[in-house]
Amino acid sequence: MKTTALVLFSGGQDSATCLADALSRYERVETVGFDYGQRHRVELQQRTEVLARIRTEFPAWAARLGQDHLLDASVLGQVSETSLTRDMAFSMEQSGLPNTFVPGRNLLFVTLAGALAYRRGLEVLVTGVCETDFSGYPDCRDDTMKAMQVALTLGMDRRIVIETPLMWIDKAATWQLAHDLGGMALVDLIVEHTHTCYLGDREHRHAWGYGCSQCPACELRARGWEKWQAARA
Repeated sequence: MKTTALVLFSGGQDSATCLADALSRYERVETVGFDYGQRHRVELQQRTEVLARIRTEFPAWAARLGQDHLLDASVLGQVSETSLTRDMAFSMEQSGLPNTFVPGRNLLFVTLAGALAYRRGLEVLVTGVCETDFSGYPDCRDDTMKAMQVALTLGMDRRIVIETPLMWIDKAATWQLAHDLGGMALVDLIVEHTHTCYLGDREHRHAWGYGCSQCPACELRARGWEKWQAARA
């Protein structure tokens, strides 16, 4: 039985839901975030806000929530030309992928998280990647995560488990999972304090939270919220 986990926590809806899921199942949970020069770096501020509120509003989880880590992954901004690391409009590339795709981002994040978990004695990596309701990123696929689990286990000579609680559910089901884990208190926390918008918009408030409502991340979050609300009606 695994008892410890490291959650890749960006400060967004998906990673916040994964954090709640981990806190409900593991005795000790730590978090890691990455500063990679993202345009929406407001998420780095919101992640600390979410963590603080989990500690104060969910006492049962607070006892399990350990240290937070923020790692410098700015090298991604040096090697990529994307709308998440440059001031450019969102568009589709000839490859069929949106230009929000940062090549190697999740591969680097999982590798760094694996190294940190090794040092901290943490057994499981938890990440919010998803193949059901996503922008088509190849580094979010189940096969990619399984390959990374094998590579990390072999490369570190220690069993590393990668969990992807959201892999096969859509955004509506992600909202429902948050509700199942923490009730409306957790849903309200996610709406009010997590950040998803690629443009870093914290001025425009919608039923599903803050954002521009136009970027791919906002569209996915809004559509999931509307579908979840309709199912609850």
